[in-house]
Amino acid sequence: MTGPLFDLAVVLIRIGVVFSFCMGLVMVFVWAERKGAAYIQDRRGPNRASILGWTAWGMFHPLADAIKFLFKEDFVPDNAHRAYYVIAPMFVIAPVILSVAVIPFGPDVSIFGRRVMLQIADLNMGFLYVLAVSGMTVYGIVLGGWASGSKYPLLGGLRSAAQMLSYEVSMGLSLVGIFMVFESVRLSHIVLEQGELLFGVIPKWGVFVQPIGFILFLTAQYAEANRTPFDLPEGDSELVGGYHTEYGSFKFSMFMMGEYLHMVVSSVIVATLFFGGWQFPYLHDTGFLFPGGFSVSLPEIVVLLMRCGSIFVKSLFFTWMYVWVRWTIPRFRYDQVMRLGWKVLLPLSLANVFVTGLVLLLLER
Repeated sequence: MTGPLFDLAVVLIRIGVVFSFCMGLVMVFVWAERKGAAYIQDRRGPNRASILGWTAWGMFHPLADAIKFLFKEDFVPDNAHRAYYVIAPMFVIAPVILSVAVIPFGPDVSIFGRRVMLQIADLNMGFLYVLAVSGMTVYGIVLGGWASGSKYPLLGGLRSAAQMLSYEVSMGLSLVGIFMVFESVRLSHIVLEQGELLFGVIPKWGVFVQPIGFILFLTAQYAEANRTPFDLPEGDSELVGGYHTEYGSFKFSMFMMGEYLHMVVSSVIVATLFFGGWQFPYLHDTGFLFPGGFSVSLPEIVVLLMRCGSIFVKSLFFTWMYVWVRWTIPRFRYDQVMRLGWKVLLPLSLANVFVTGLVLLLLER
């Protein structure tokens, strides 16, 4: 295969694999949401949809949901602004998909003597691109609420704008410490740096060098996803359904997919920035090298599979945390959400930046 054709094939395969990974995880997540709610609340979960009498623990329910959304009546409210009403769901789902492009899912590999990155695009600006692209999601939510021509969706959109903009400030500042420690905003470089050891024993993961930054970032991510306890834009008891009240059929499913995709991608980002990404503790190119000099040799393909599986398992854990938190903590009041964002998270984020700079300055001396 010639150079240009090989490069094109690699790009298409990477896009296909990453997109399939995210969308597949969304389907698993929808099922896990229902099962998790059933276990936590001690009630029955999905157990009806089946194929040839086989329910597979309710795993066919996401497929039944997809078929239902495709065949439901598609309508546009009389008072809606038709063009904006139609494109609003696209503004929710597209930025989330685009933000996956810079996440590394494994180390570079050699195929036919050529170096191939397990990453769609390795940008120098790295996470700044993620912040810029993911911030566009608020446009879709606000646009959907306004274009519906109804008061409850409009209130949900306004709530979402205030909440997401408030927490984006703290989310960005909570990561400044990570960028200061690893001296880069390039995600591939940050993951490689986390392969080192602190004091020769502890993995140099972001959660160990920036524990406060991790807590602040995780909290801001929950608020950005509009999930309980930060689900004020949807608030069923107050706004019927929030910004997507007037949406049905496949348009509503795009809003739902956008929310679940956001949770999947944010889980991958948390694993990448704070838990080593594809790095596996004490695992090197030839096998394990433990503190004290004890080593275990492994084939290269096994090392590669363990590294790629590492980020997958870490991401699954944080997606499950979304379910755990949603069905455990009740919804906050609006004033509590704003107070937490501006009077707690923002000052702590600024203090974390100051302390991180002071520690790094002292260590250089």
